[in-house]
Amino acid sequence: MSTINCKGTLINLSTPKVMGIVNVTPDSFFDGGKLTNSNEILFQVEKMLVDGATFIDLGGYSSKPGAEFVSETEELNRVIPIVKLLVEKFPDILLSIDTFRSEVAQQAIENGAALINDISAGLLDENMLETVAKLQVPYIMMHMKGTPKTMQSLTNYDDLLKEMNYYFSERIAKASRFGLNDIIIDPGFGFAKTLEQNYELLHNLELLQFHDLPILAGISRKSMIYKALETSPEEALNGTTFLHAFCLQKGATILRVHDVKEAVECVKLMSRLDN
Repeated sequence: MSTINCKGTLINLSTPKVMGIVNVTPDSFFDGGKLTNSNEILFQVEKMLVDGATFIDLGGYSSKPGAEFVSETEELNRVIPIVKLLVEKFPDILLSIDTFRSEVAQQAIENGAALINDISAGLLDENMLETVAKLQVPYIMMHMKGTPKTMQSLTNYDDLLKEMNYYFSERIAKASRFGLNDIIIDPGFGFAKTLEQNYELLHNLELLQFHDLPILAGISRKSMIYKALETSPEEALNGTTFLHAFCLQKGATILRVHDVKEAVECVKLMSRLDN
């Protein structure tokens, strides 16, 4: 499936697209607390759009390992005003909402967001799949075990890729039963996976094409890069860009990134090599 329908516009994913990350959280691993007022958020989003982002992914709940619990009310208070702000300022924006809560998803879409990005694939809120199906918006489902607080203790697999494909088959089938059409799968780099498992997954990423669905890769500045390089998230852009190219070679169709300009350049140069 090479197209998804976002607010009546068909987005062709046969050419990979870039999704810019905007976190309105105090504790995200790279940009937590950096965007503290409306002007900073508008400036950041405008830069990402100018640099070539097709989507903007807005999150109000940090999913880094061991992340603290955030109430639904607090998440709504963080996210919904920013959705309204961005849709008013950029009417054509394709806003993805990073949430595992159906109520946040519902209110965000009602206020102009275009996609839902759920780290739990509907497993942390039993109403999520049905809610997104009724909203008829694209849905990104990620592979994870447990919750952000517990996932790092849940890294035992007999066969990582086989178990992931089974997980996605089950979640896709359940979503389809609700009538959810546009599904994107995210292998969940760093979620319930060790450093070695992340590279095993990346090396075999093409095996997820079994589902014939778009694949989103979210590796930007993650610990699988900066720990392997013995550096920090701030110093991980070069490593990120290198692995983005590898993801594209392995079939990724959306790159979820902190640094849009560099990712867009990566897509452009990879397309030259593919021609």
